[in-house]
Amino acid sequence: MAAAGDKLTIAVTGATGLVGSRLAAKLAAQGNKVRVLTRNVSSAKAKLQYPGLEFYSLAQITEAVKGADAVVNLAGEPIGTRWTPAIKKQIKQSRLDITSKVASAISNSPEASRPEVFVSSSAVGYYGASATASFTEDSPAGNDYLAQICTEPWEEALGQICTEWEAAAKNVPASTRSVIIRTGIVLARDGGVLARMLPIFELFAGGPLGTGKQWVSWIHRDDLVDMIIDAIKKPAYSGVYNGTAPKPVTMAQLCSSVGGVLGRPSWLPVPDFAITTLLGEGAQVVLEGQKVLPTRAQQAGFNFKYTELPDALRNLLK
Repeated sequence: MAAAGDKLTIAVTGATGLVGSRLAAKLAAQGNKVRVLTRNVSSAKAKLQYPGLEFYSLAQITEAVKGADAVVNLAGEPIGTRWTPAIKKQIKQSRLDITSKVASAISNSPEASRPEVFVSSSAVGYYGASATASFTEDSPAGNDYLAQICTEPWEEALGQICTEWEAAAKNVPASTRSVIIRTGIVLARDGGVLARMLPIFELFAGGPLGTGKQWVSWIHRDDLVDMIIDAIKKPAYSGVYNGTAPKPVTMAQLCSSVGGVLGRPSWLPVPDFAITTLLGEGAQVVLEGQKVLPTRAQQAGFNFKYTELPDALRNLLK
């Protein structure tokens, strides 16, 4: 890796997404060269108009990876939608296919031009859902559907998909440092869970989803971007890290905090059946949760800007 302060060349998949777009903007603002790997080059160019960006189609993965100092893999279809059989297949394949192709391109690069670090996203769905347990990076995988994306065959569970996803990301040579970030609920005004909640609260109809007792392991988007950049630049980062804030909350606490910041009530709960009707099996993403702690990130000395949910929401919503 280049010396501290030197400019880097970084290839990024998923650069047009909620996290990737902010990451690309910050890396470019720091003077780095960002290679955007995308399915639609023209659309990506229209969305990401920063100096220092180069654009590559997915057919050009080899060229984009070769000679890069680092590769960041954030690609994947959103999971907060209704899970039809076709969508479930896309959720899995969009993660496994791109991750496998990027890892293969890294492995096949000549050693002299091979990236020094590969940072790949996973999800806290790896751990499965629990109302009582706390999870750190050492906790085992769950056995629900999201855990399977992060682990074993799709038909069996979500934590298992995460395991397969992570296994694909680890399939790089030992000379390339591998970092996996299991991301929680990313808070941003312009996308994700928070953006979907705001219109409901603005209509004075906000309230907990389901029982409100399920855990929400959240993180401010800017903190997640900074954690990824730390993982790129600091050689001490290696292995798995939880991309969550140190103080997870329940869904009821999240909704109460959103209502408080907006000056709107948050007492009207949305029942399980209404969410299930809308999202089908995908409802488990919001009706079930897990209490995930960023133990290794804190041990690495990562400096969270937003450790308290109300502070994060005030920054995003005021």
